[in-house]
Amino acid sequence: MEAGALTLRHLRIFLAVCQEGAATVAAEKLYIAQPTVSVAIRELERHYKVTLFDRIGRRLFLTEAGEQMRSYAQHIVSLLEEMETRVQDWEETGTLRVGSSITIGTVELPGIVKRLQEQYPKLRIEVRICNSDTIEGAILGNEIDLGLIEGRRHSGKLTAVELGGDELVFLCPPGHPFAGKTVAPEAVGAEPFLFRERGSAGRDLVESTLRSRGIEVRPLWQSISTQALISGVAEGLGLAVLPLSLVRPAIDAGEIARFWIEDLRCTRQFRLLYHQNKYLTRPMQTMIRLCEEAW
Repeated sequence: MEAGALTLRHLRIFLAVCQEGAATVAAEKLYIAQPTVSVAIRELERHYKVTLFDRIGRRLFLTEAGEQMRSYAQHIVSLLEEMETRVQDWEETGTLRVGSSITIGTVELPGIVKRLQEQYPKLRIEVRICNSDTIEGAILGNEIDLGLIEGRRHSGKLTAVELGGDELVFLCPPGHPFAGKTVAPEAVGAEPFLFRERGSAGRDLVESTLRSRGIEVRPLWQSISTQALISGVAEGLGLAVLPLSLVRPAIDAGEIARFWIEDLRCTRQFRLLYHQNKYLTRPMQTMIRLCEEAW
């Protein structure tokens, strides 16, 4: 046996002989031929230039060098077996990093994460809620594993799984002249708007949709908080365009009102993203399936 050729097999054979005290019995326990056991022990002794067993009668007795070898061998085999078990289970006991846009993170993601956690109770699921541009950057930088965004992907290095979508609705204070009505595009041009921050896929969609109808708006407010925008509209500070799924409670409560613009709708597509070179673990694959089922 050359330097570096010591294998886990050598150590397991050696430990079996230690326990049974005979090469024949050790061979039966390991389901291998007796000569294979004898060869492995001779290779160990030749390699380390020591005698591991005293052969007295039909029994093998550990020498002092053999006792020291057994102590090391038991520790090494134990560590290797633990490593094999941990590595095999790592996918289900490690960490899954998820990024989500605010709408998805508010409406659908909590339920998806709960179902995923039920399937993988030892898995640590870390979630980051931010805008879609930030999520794409985090995937490219390997800061998160899976990302849920609203709208289009921008990098060709990302794989996209198409999910469902939602509608962005036009909002105004309950007493505003637009409340409950359909208005011409030019009517909203002079109105103050409260928008999400730049980098938000929802804002990008709203601005491009309005611009396609010749409506250029300058936001009076910019906020990462949907609730802050709802409050601003309720106080009469301006109009907003926000996801129906997030503002429905405020509409139903009469805090804000909905209006429409002639021949103009804002709908968007949700997507799950991951890097094209990403290895998809079992929990990641399950997460993708749960997201597809949610929409």
